[in-house]
This record gives sequence, C-alpha cells and structure tokens, in this order.
Amino acid sequence: MPLLVMKFGGTSVADLARIKNAAEKVKREVERGYDVIVIVSAMSGKTNELVGWVEQTSPLFDAREYDAVVASGENVTAGLMALTLQEMDVPARSWQGWQVPINTTSAHSAARFVSIPRTNIDTKFAEGMKVAVVAGFQGLSPEGRITTLGRGGSDTTAVAFAAAFEAERCDIYTDVDGIYTTDPRISSKARKLDKIAFEEMLELASLGAKVLQTRSVELAMRYNVRLRVLSSFEDTDENSGTLVCAEEDIMESKVVSGVAYSRDEAKITLFTIEDRPGIASAIFGTLAEAGVNVDMIVQNISEKDYDEAFPGSVTDMTFSLPTNQVARAKKAIDDAYAKGLLKYEELIIDEDVAKVSVVGIGMRSHAGVAARMFEALSKEGINIKVIATSEIKISVLIDRKYMELAVQALHDAFELEKAA
Repeated sequence: MPLLVMKFGGTSVADLARIKNAAEKVKREVERGYDVIVIVSAMSGKTNELVGWVEQTSPLFDAREYDAVVASGENVTAGLMALTLQEMDVPARSWQGWQVPINTTSAHSAARFVSIPRTNIDTKFAEGMKVAVVAGFQGLSPEGRITTLGRGGSDTTAVAFAAAFEAERCDIYTDVDGIYTTDPRISSKARKLDKIAFEEMLELASLGAKVLQTRSVELAMRYNVRLRVLSSFEDTDENSGTLVCAEEDIMESKVVSGVAYSRDEAKITLFTIEDRPGIASAIFGTLAEAGVNVDMIVQNISEKDYDEAFPGSVTDMTFSLPTNQVARAKKAIDDAYAKGLLKYEELIIDEDVAKVSVVGIGMRSHAGVAARMFEALSKEGINIKVIATSEIKISVLIDRKYMELAVQALHDAFELEKAA
C-alpha cells in the first residue's frame, strides 16, 4: 500500500471535537487507499502546563524526569486519536516512542534521531492495521530512558517517519492553510505560496517564520521528503496548502519568495578592541562556551585612535543575538574581561532592534536585489544598523519600531502579492 504521514499540531488536537475532525481527515486518506502514520502533538497548552508543573516541583530538575513528564502530553493525544479512529471503524492503534522504538541520542530535552526501525509497525500493517498513531516529540535513549526532541519536535518526528518509511508525502496539519509570502497579520497583501523550495523554507524558518520547525525542514531537505503544510480547519484536497519540495520541482519562481522577521533581537557592540589575529575567536569562542547563539556579525574600523591601553590598531565588533540571551552574553564577556582574556573600552547593548529578511532562490541568478531592498527601506526613512547576506538571503537589523513598516515596504517593493 502507498503510505502517507500526517502530523497534527497542538491546535489541531486541542479538544475531543478537534481530534474527531483530524480523525475524519485520516479516515478519508485510508479510504483513498493509503496506509497512514499519524504523528500527534500534545493538546494545545498541555506541554506548557506540564513544564510548569515540573518547574514548580523541582526548579533544578533532573532532565530525565523532565522528559518523562513532558512526553506524556503526546501519549494522551495518541491514545485518544486511536480510540476515535476505532470508533469510525478504522483499524488503528497508538504507539509511544519506546514501542516503535524511536531511537535517539541521550541529550534529554534536545535529543536527535539515531534510527527508526520499521519492523514493528510494518508487521502491524501487514496484519491489517491501517493507521499507526505515533506520539511525536519523543524517543528512547540508549540507556532506555524517554527523551524529548525540543519544542517543535513533532514536526521533526513526522519528517523522520516519512523518510524511514519512504512515504509518498508528509502532510503537516496546522492552524494556517499554507506558507505565505509574509505574515498576513502584518501585510494584508500576503499571498499563499503553492510551492516553496526546501532551502527557502529553511531560511524562512530560521529567520522567524514559525510554520515549520527548522530541524524538520533540514531533515526533509536531506532525505528529499515532500512536505505539505495545510489547515486542519478547512476542507482539503490534493492541491491544498503549500508544498515544500526540491528546487527542481518548481518550474518558475520569483526572485524573492518571502519576507521574514524576528522581533526579539538585540545588538551588542564592543568598542575599541585589539585588531589582531585571534580576537574574533576570543570573543565568539567565549560566547559559544556560554551557549549564546550569535547571528549577524560586523567588524568596523574603530573611530578611536591609538592610545596606551591598546598599543596597536583597534577595531569595533558588533553582533546580534536573541534578546533572552543578552544577560548571558554580557556575563560571559565581563568574565573574559576580568580574567584578562579580552580588552575593550566600552560595551553597548541595544535591545530595541528587529531583524527583517528577504529570501529567494532566484537571488542566485539575479543582480540588484540588495539595491532594491535598501532603496525600499530608504524611501521609508528606515536606517539599517547591520547587514548580513547569504546566497539566497539578505537580512538587516533595524529599529524595532519600524519592523512592520519594513516588512510591508519590502513586500510591496518585490511585488510578492503577484504570482510568478
């Protein structure tokens, strides 16, 4: 039988009525001749509740017990989904991660897949089971302990199963009806895309678009798993939603496919540091050891002249990072300064910035994208603080108060409301 993987997020299984709605979508695929593996998240809000209980019970919790508690939300949903399907006369059973088994590393709350043996589920399909309902977000460590994969891990579970079972497609059901050119809440002109390349989706996901978890897109690209994002709350067919696929499966695309943004950004500048080999390693090695995720980096010629404290040329270093890591970054830099590992004259933190990015595989073969982007921002009086580029992306750091205006201006400048 051809096989489909269908994943339902927390809002799609938030209560019994929504579980029944999702089950009806699964039943339709079974009636079309598919065997189906359903990956479920915990009911909306349940994971946060479980995390809260753990933190109230034990602020310095054992990560192994944290995973045992937090993984239980998906187990409940899987059992309820299997029962609902059985009531619809669909042969179904639920599977917890250890029953498959989903083998992972031992990194509790951030585990990664090692292998997903097919034998147990394939045997049940051969015996007449039509739907395997698998608890997402969880696995089994080499030590035999329950592990979890980090937030958004059910998306990654779905893609991993699609790769392991060579599924025809992996459908991600959520509360939106596809991938848009930008956030429809910011631009009323946002347009739903019929198709988007893996690389574009990976950039958009990493830059702030929250429709798909970044690791799930990485895995889909590596194993060429065709992903489809569609709504749980609408009637759907084979043409619904947005297909995330290989670049060669897209006949023609616009130069820019989407505009992404991240509101929770901060900028740190170290003024007057030594301009010598190894200084970047000293700064960013220190930050890496502290677990700080640095994004955009700019090194400038310092406005300061030579002085006795810095007997040589000097420079300034600017970098961006998530706002929730600012305190950790400052402490790491202050500690390095106190130990004499790093010298600087001043450290300035700006927590009132945002990142706005344009993404598109068409940038590889078209010149002038940066100029067009900067011109659009200039016309709106938006000053650019930091610029970073890749082969298919240009990102800028700007004052946060201009973020929505920048998104709208760029969406208009690249005419994203129009199809290719």
